[in-house]
Amino acid sequence: MIIASLAAQSPSVPTQASLSIDFLVVGGGIGGLACAIALRRVGHRVLVLEKAASAGSQISGGIRLPPNVSKILFHWGLEAELRKISLTSEAIQLNIYESGEILGTHFWEEEVLKETGGEYLFLHHADLQRLLHNTALSFGAKIRNNATVALVDGDDCHVTLSTGEILRADAIIGADGRSSIIQREIVGHDVYNDTPHRFVMYNTVVPGHVMRANPDLIPLYEEKHTTLFCWFGDGRAAMGFRIKGGTDDYALHFWVPPGTQEGGEDVDSWGSKVSVEEMLKQIQPCEPRLKKMVLKAAPPALIKVKALPALEDWVHDEGRLALIGEAAHPIPVGAIQAAAMAVEDGAVLAKLFSHLGSQDQISSFLYAYQDLREVRCASVVTSEQENLAFQTLPKGEMQEARDNGMRAKYAAGQSVLGGGEAADQWESLKDLFGYDAEDQADDWWVKWGILRERAKQSSIDQGLHSGMNNLAL
Repeated sequence: MIIASLAAQSPSVPTQASLSIDFLVVGGGIGGLACAIALRRVGHRVLVLEKAASAGSQISGGIRLPPNVSKILFHWGLEAELRKISLTSEAIQLNIYESGEILGTHFWEEEVLKETGGEYLFLHHADLQRLLHNTALSFGAKIRNNATVALVDGDDCHVTLSTGEILRADAIIGADGRSSIIQREIVGHDVYNDTPHRFVMYNTVVPGHVMRANPDLIPLYEEKHTTLFCWFGDGRAAMGFRIKGGTDDYALHFWVPPGTQEGGEDVDSWGSKVSVEEMLKQIQPCEPRLKKMVLKAAPPALIKVKALPALEDWVHDEGRLALIGEAAHPIPVGAIQAAAMAVEDGAVLAKLFSHLGSQDQISSFLYAYQDLREVRCASVVTSEQENLAFQTLPKGEMQEARDNGMRAKYAAGQSVLGGGEAADQWESLKDLFGYDAEDQADDWWVKWGILRERAKQSSIDQGLHSGMNNLAL
């Protein structure tokens, strides 16, 4: 079944804030740029600070966008441009990592995806970042590259760059990732580096011409339905999917136990590269097709995969600094919802600040943002951690039960995500995909935000009345 693209959506028209303020967004990745776009849409002034030299220069490889985030980008008027650089996922195939045996398949249900209002897209990370970068600029945001934040002052709401330049704003948003300088100012210590890691992830791409030239790899690349291929192994996993772009590459992710990487574990950066030979050594034992792809792959990035503790505070005590994305709620590296959560954060933040009418609302809205997002993000982080654990089950009874259950469904011609634990995961996926972050923010404003403002105004009016009575005395 080929999923027909949804009818093009008209951009939503956002409420404009009656008071425009200055935001500094630290971090020009997907989360930071999305936040900048969202804030500009509601009328605020935004400066993005990014330490990289140019947009898309740090991260190569593929990214998956689930419906809960693609619909936000559609609402923002980016549907046409997004479709030019992406492929729509239609199916998933599950395989054994060590042998390549097919465990089962699942085709995304067209009616379910229609209900979500978005689509499941595959694309190149750099292409998405460039699209968001150009959109942020066209919407009026300012972006400074080669801008490294060296110091943060949450009490005075300013940052100092490595050049010594001091920049102030009415609010500062930390979109600077897992090891975040804004996070350290709010929390008081380095949460990321203080946490051990359970896996490492290799992120790379295989050129499209390599995939098309090898008969064993063609089925992975030219499948009738645009398919996400997953490999489940003994304490390890892999994932591959075609990504649209100038060369139509094939994205590859590997999750493997920490090993004896030659200096690799000290890299831990999307922008730094390790050798293909090193990756090949660490991903073994694997099925022949994975090995063939890796031998022709680009030098991979190596990133640690950590299960970080949930942060109690996303907002500084002074109420002018806040965290979004992985700085606020670190998620397993390579998870489908990693970028999605960051975009949702920015969308919710902007929805709240579309109602800004006075400076004293800034801290209230930042705290409301955490209240709105905390449960949703905690649920998603837990789901993604469980998903990685499910894919990397060590050999044993649980692994055998998982594999045998899928084999039985596949032999019967059934969806691999139908019935049992896998069915529960599919139901969870439908809830994840169907979530509308902007609607949730609107609901909060109607149910609580307006009441808060009325209560605040009532308190002010009572204070004025009391003051007039005192004057009369």
